[in-house]
Amino acid sequence: MAHSKVVQGHQARKRFGQNFLSDDFYISKIIESIAPQPDQHLVEIGPGLGAITEHLIKKAGKLDVVELDRDLIPRLESKFGHYENFSIHQSDALKFNFSELRQESEEPLRIVGNLPYNISTPLIFHLLKQREDIEDMYFMLQKEVVERLCAHPGTKQYGRLSVMAQYYCHASMLFTVPAGAFSPPPKVESAIVCLQPYKSLPQSVNDADLLAKIVTAAFNQRRKTIRNSLKQWLESEDFDSIGLAGSERAERLSLEDFIKICQYIEQSS
Repeated sequence: MAHSKVVQGHQARKRFGQNFLSDDFYISKIIESIAPQPDQHLVEIGPGLGAITEHLIKKAGKLDVVELDRDLIPRLESKFGHYENFSIHQSDALKFNFSELRQESEEPLRIVGNLPYNISTPLIFHLLKQREDIEDMYFMLQKEVVERLCAHPGTKQYGRLSVMAQYYCHASMLFTVPAGAFSPPPKVESAIVCLQPYKSLPQSVNDADLLAKIVTAAFNQRRKTIRNSLKQWLESEDFDSIGLAGSERAERLSLEDFIKICQYIEQSS
């Protein structure tokens, strides 16, 4: 059991990616950023030992928490179970239907979480599929993941995650959180990101799955030109029609460029 550490009597588990936030300064800063209101429905993913939960529950109208670790459920129940606005769901957030919670309230959901690094990207995409029921999301993630979510073309952080996340929502990095703010401390720096799904997409394609395939193919071999990486869909002369140079590489293309490519392929097929 060299991989675990006892935190407040709980064995922090490596397989769940558990690093509990324990620094009051950063806890307050996160709550300030979220600014929960009495008429809002919040959902916390992975409440852990309840460091953020205890602030959210006093300010939010309704708070649902989704926790995978069965050992934490009784602790959370005994700590917060007496609040009328509190509900707990022992579940894997990657499989959880967040839209069902929306059916219980008029308000769209505000999602909060200190996400385990190993599930952060798939979980964000799982939530974006349910974006019509979500107002905004505040996540603590590995700093590198936040940089990728918010990256601009031409930077080394820019990639598939940047393009697809920014297609669906506005992403902004709020502040970094040092490893020492957690118990046990992770090996990496963390950061808080705010993701706000667009009510209606500023630019859209008919087939978002096709867009995702194009973006994935373009970034799978970053050193290749788009003429090579996208040849299953486009001939050399197609790039002239789109208004892009086939000699460009994926990291130089903006979200708008990828949307143009996708729309051109949709119209041609």
